[in-house]
Amino acid sequence: MDRLVDFFDAFSWNDTERFFLRNGWLLLGTAVVVGLLVCLVTTGIVNLVLRRKPLEFLGLLRLHARRAFYFFVPALFFLMATNVQSARFLRRHPNVDKASEILFLIATTWLVLRLLKVGELYLIRHRDLNDDVNISQRKFVTQVKFVQRLFSTVTVLIGVSLILMAFQGSRKVGLSLLTSAGIVSVLVGFAAQKTLANFLAGVQIAFTQQIRLGDAVVVEKEWGRIEEINLTHVIVRLWDRRRLILPITYFVETPYQNWTRSETSIIGTVLLHLDYDVPVDILRKKAEEIVAADPLWTGETFVVQVTDTLPDCIVVRVLVSASDASTAFDLRCHVREALIEFLRDEYPQSLPQTRVQLTGTETTREPQRAAGTMEA
Repeated sequence: MDRLVDFFDAFSWNDTERFFLRNGWLLLGTAVVVGLLVCLVTTGIVNLVLRRKPLEFLGLLRLHARRAFYFFVPALFFLMATNVQSARFLRRHPNVDKASEILFLIATTWLVLRLLKVGELYLIRHRDLNDDVNISQRKFVTQVKFVQRLFSTVTVLIGVSLILMAFQGSRKVGLSLLTSAGIVSVLVGFAAQKTLANFLAGVQIAFTQQIRLGDAVVVEKEWGRIEEINLTHVIVRLWDRRRLILPITYFVETPYQNWTRSETSIIGTVLLHLDYDVPVDILRKKAEEIVAADPLWTGETFVVQVTDTLPDCIVVRVLVSASDASTAFDLRCHVREALIEFLRDEYPQSLPQTRVQLTGTETTREPQRAAGTMEA
């Protein structure tokens, strides 16, 4: 025991400093290993908790933020190790301190982006976007996605600025990027006027809710649904699975149709071009029977009217109500097919016809002309 006490008395602070100076790389490596061990222990605890009680938030963290966490914790311990190193070691290896800062900034930015994604998925996990009736849910999802993209953009901007500020030569560029000041920022802002306009339009749409995810719209004479609302553009999924990509300013500056803005119910129109001999009353009764027997009809609206007359036919319009745009399209097709089949089988003369009438005067003049020619 006396020898052990004498050993610690002889081991002065100078000896400790020499030890860290000689074994600086060993300390840095140990810090990284300890960081990995912390990650493994944390992952084991999370897995144990999830086995006993499935928690959605922890499950999302493990699925989407595990890689960023495995990079962040060793980078944090590495930065802490450089702070406890002696000044003599850092003077000999100045790049170690700089590398630790950059790695920590990259890891922090990555982890924050992943956490924002996890927060978005957690908030919208039970929202149904396929049902047109869920207007409030689609509104909430639209706002959450836009806020997540906004904060992600700001996070990347701050991260890049701090990394540039870590270098002496690019410190001014980083400060200008971070504070949005200086000539560089003015030039970038001038060159990106359309991008900034799209960004401001996105903010307006996110909070005024002119369009939402899943809305049925008619744009550029095409019918489709809003599939994505990004910071600068909107993706519309057309009825035939094509994708129409439009700048977000389009929905601020250009008129368009939104069929699910405040409610999803819609009135479908069936136009029939028929002959003047069609019995309209009988057609109206038959159309009412067809619509009443169709489960797609909501029972709110049903009208059969002759809306126009043309030289060779009349135009009969049938109005029927449906719960949403897709259902209205199917209902219109059902009614149109049934009415055409009914007219074809029961009243074929009601279908469009082309008439040619030959008068008696014209038929008697032709033989006379022919006889006069023969006598001559």
